[in-house]
Amino acid sequence: MGSPERELCPPPSEEDELTLPRASINKMIKELVPSVRIAFESRELILNCCTEFIHLISSEANEVCNQSNKKTINAEHVLTALDRLGFSDYTEEAEAVLKDCKAVAAKRRRQSTRLENLGIPEEELLRQQQELFAKAREEQAKQEQQQWLLLQQQGLVGPEGVPQPYVPPPVAIKPEDDEDDDYS
Repeated sequence: MGSPERELCPPPSEEDELTLPRASINKMIKELVPSVRIAFESRELILNCCTEFIHLISSEANEVCNQSNKKTINAEHVLTALDRLGFSDYTEEAEAVLKDCKAVAAKRRRQSTRLENLGIPEEELLRQQQELFAKAREEQAKQEQQQWLLLQQQGLVGPEGVPQPYVPPPVAIKPEDDEDDDYS
């Protein structure tokens, strides 16, 4: 028979469901109790407990979501699940984390807008855009003018813009040999 630790914390198998990353769990343990050494079996047990806790909360939140006739689990469903499962002590801290997450998300949205990052008023940006459009139109007109002059120089277009009829270039006539070559 195996050790009691192995029975509490069976070794992971290929059929296991998703778990949390071991490195993340180890980091959290080290941050919470930096001066204590934790055995491998204890770390695995903590990992399995954390994973099971998340599965439990997720399943209950899914049930709350379904009862609300919703298709997406939101934060309110998770908070309700915590209360239903007897973890109401965690709801205050969970709400604080939710508030922080919303603040970080709002800050990211504000930072992601390029207009705010530039620090230039919208009117100035519109004026700069109009200048760029005008320069592009001028450049396009210059290119068309150069192309027009080139066509005139080549004689493909008359001075009034009327296309000239196509005249094929002269073909050099080869003198014929008087000898009859018989290739048969």
